[in-house]
Amino acid sequence: MGIGHMGANELSMRLWRERELLESLLFKLEEQELILAAGRSRWVQRAADEVEEVLGRMRHAGLGRAIEVTSIAEEWGAPADATLRDLIAHAPTDAWREVFDEHLRALTALAAEVAERRDANTLHLRAALRATQEAIAGLGVQTGEYGADGASTKGDAGPRILDTAL
Repeated sequence: MGIGHMGANELSMRLWRERELLESLLFKLEEQELILAAGRSRWVQRAADEVEEVLGRMRHAGLGRAIEVTSIAEEWGAPADATLRDLIAHAPTDAWREVFDEHLRALTALAAEVAERRDANTLHLRAALRATQEAIAGLGVQTGEYGADGASTKGDAGPRILDTAL
């Protein structure tokens, strides 16, 4: 095996890890979607934090991949700023072309699924926020400082923290 094969093997392993991270991200986004759909606001922040944690790991993995791609691109005669698609076009054997083409197809499909889930969750989050704001506005809660109509209630002897007689 030449040096190019070792680099290509390493890149292939990195791409497998990135596929696994995308699968993890998809799972976390689906968890987040279920939490939002169930109205379990207590867990929304934790789900968002877990999504961010996977995204951080993906950014780190992407840097490692970029370094590996640059090294292989030089060896295979591809442009220095080669994409995975460029590497496929410059692969020295059909076997490497097939391996990297499969990675590209899988990563592209996973990325599309992730984008779809992310967009759906964004809509759920906006709807949840809107519903919460409407619910709070609809309570007509008196805080002791101002009544539900916005008028000052400082002069009356009512409660000064939160009127719980709803």
